[in-house]
Amino acid sequence: MNKAIRINYLFKIGFLFALVYMLSPKVTYAQNSFEIELKKKMDSLIKEKGPLLIGQTMLPNNGVQSLMTPSAWGSTGTYLFGVIGGVHPSAYSKKADLISAVGVTFGNPSKSVNVSASVNITRVTELRDLSVNLVVNRQIFKASSISVGGVQLFANSSVSDSPDGTYYIAFSHAVQTVRSKTAGYSALGYTIGFGTGRFLYKSPYDIASGKGKYGTGVFANVSFEVLRQININAEWSGLNLGFSTGIRPIKNSALTLGLGVYNLTKYSGDKPSILGTLSYPISLNKKTI
Repeated sequence: MNKAIRINYLFKIGFLFALVYMLSPKVTYAQNSFEIELKKKMDSLIKEKGPLLIGQTMLPNNGVQSLMTPSAWGSTGTYLFGVIGGVHPSAYSKKADLISAVGVTFGNPSKSVNVSASVNITRVTELRDLSVNLVVNRQIFKASSISVGGVQLFANSSVSDSPDGTYYIAFSHAVQTVRSKTAGYSALGYTIGFGTGRFLYKSPYDIASGKGKYGTGVFANVSFEVLRQININAEWSGLNLGFSTGIRPIKNSALTLGLGVYNLTKYSGDKPSILGTLSYPISLNKKTI
């Protein structure tokens, strides 16, 4: 068994153990109800605003906190969501690349878990090349959360750039000493995690150009609020460095636009690229946040 297969096999086993642990009934630390939706699966778009109470745990604001890397935060409630994203130019190409996803997220990570399930559509114009994402989140300790996830699962091996899927585990924390401009929330947060697939393996083009086969596998992001609900983020994807931000272009709407630039090092890829996402959630709760 070669090194790549061994790493992937061991991480799949670890992913299953972590998933069983998070879904099993256990006594957890008391947490405030999480009312924030955060990025990747539309979990950063809606939250309940309120005054900061003495002793209240501050959780992340609802600005975009990352584009290239996952967060460990999950949403409270049930939402349908849609995301479309693109990059220009894609690595080792002069062309743009496009991907979309639709899915549902439900549960309460402060009391049990939040589950997000979605379907990727890589060939958007043809509605082809489908794969599945499954992420489970759970709050732990004070202002912290963990998640285990599988991305691009069950993809068609003949057309996908990630036929074996990606498995990861992540830890996120909202710093309690830096307050957001929105009362009750933190302006500074970070995530660190490890994953296989797109966090660990370089492309055949990287290998051919002498950049090696493996990235770090470790990914991370740091997010700081510069204006109300607008964050500046630094991200390491396991393969490259990037910076991102996000805005809500329509007042009182959950529609969110994310913008970023990545491939800023020579560790992988051949040039910097611009990344953009457009996302929108629809609440299925009887009581709308």
